[in-house]
Amino acid sequence: MARRAAARRPEPARGGPSAPERGPATRDHHPAQRTRAAAPARLTSPVEIPGDVNDAEIDVGGRAVKLTNLKKVFWPQDGLTKGDLLRYYAGMAPVLLPHIRDRAMVMKRYPNGATGEFFFMKRAPKPRPAWIETCSIEHSSGNVIDFPMINDPAALLWVINLGCIDLNEWYARCDDVDRPDYLHFDLDPGEEVGFPQVVETAHVVNETLRGLGMPTYAKTTGSRGIHVYVPIVRGPTQKDVWTVAKTISLDIAKRHPGLTTAVYRKEIRPRDRVHVDFNQNAWGRTLASVYSVRPRPRAPVSTPVTWEELRGPLAIDDFRMDNVPARVKRLGDLWAPVTAASGRGRFDLTPFVTATRPRSPRPR
Repeated sequence: MARRAAARRPEPARGGPSAPERGPATRDHHPAQRTRAAAPARLTSPVEIPGDVNDAEIDVGGRAVKLTNLKKVFWPQDGLTKGDLLRYYAGMAPVLLPHIRDRAMVMKRYPNGATGEFFFMKRAPKPRPAWIETCSIEHSSGNVIDFPMINDPAALLWVINLGCIDLNEWYARCDDVDRPDYLHFDLDPGEEVGFPQVVETAHVVNETLRGLGMPTYAKTTGSRGIHVYVPIVRGPTQKDVWTVAKTISLDIAKRHPGLTTAVYRKEIRPRDRVHVDFNQNAWGRTLASVYSVRPRPRAPVSTPVTWEELRGPLAIDDFRMDNVPARVKRLGDLWAPVTAASGRGRFDLTPFVTATRPRSPRPR
């Protein structure tokens, strides 16, 4: 009982127009509370993942991180190991962490590598290091789930060592889990669709959003599609954001019926169209984060791309675990504005929320 009472006392929101509501969880209101750990020591040198042993314990900012099965092959066709995966994330931590910090994380664990079975896990496993921070979210059922948060390099290596290949963080931060920082569109190709058609759809989505005055940022999914994100001023609820995204998706599908669809049910969705998926904006859903490695051949990475790049020849596996770090070193983080702490460059969705809310019938 004490645990649930704590979950009903969320910390005040930072960066939003108002503090989150208090009271028990409902379908549209979910109290959350975070646990905090002492800040790690500042890293003075790059984190080194041993290559000559199978198991190791390394120091990461004054925290002891146990790593196991480093030589285990995670991508048999490519000869890439769990150790290679950990090295990638260790090197990418400075640009990756701002995008996932302070957010509940859904773990998708591949204990036997990219070609093996996987399972989802929401609750932070026990036992776990005392320095793993959690976000305890109360659901409308009254159930409280303690999600891990990945806030520093040690926590990042801890979660990857559990067998997580990609990272799936919530869209809203823990201080107000009902109010996201962005809306997005998941461009999901049908079985008969090639990547050029996905790119064409991305440009249609971009032109539509730009026409509404919204800033847009694209990334490859690392699978078959493209994600288009719009950073927003935090304030509208997740349900409001979902409603706006739905309205835009339906409009795009209506204007481009030969190219796109907004039909959610896969069994009746046209196989030769690109699904402009708005439903991933629903509360509690997640998408693979930016810079996530994906469990596909050649270890592709969900990578930010410019709209100009999307006008040239491009393929999903042009961006891989072995070459994305060099690209980021050369270009910087193209997605820095998406989760920047500053409100500059964020779109105020409030007028669109008002326009898409159903109107009450006028009294007679």
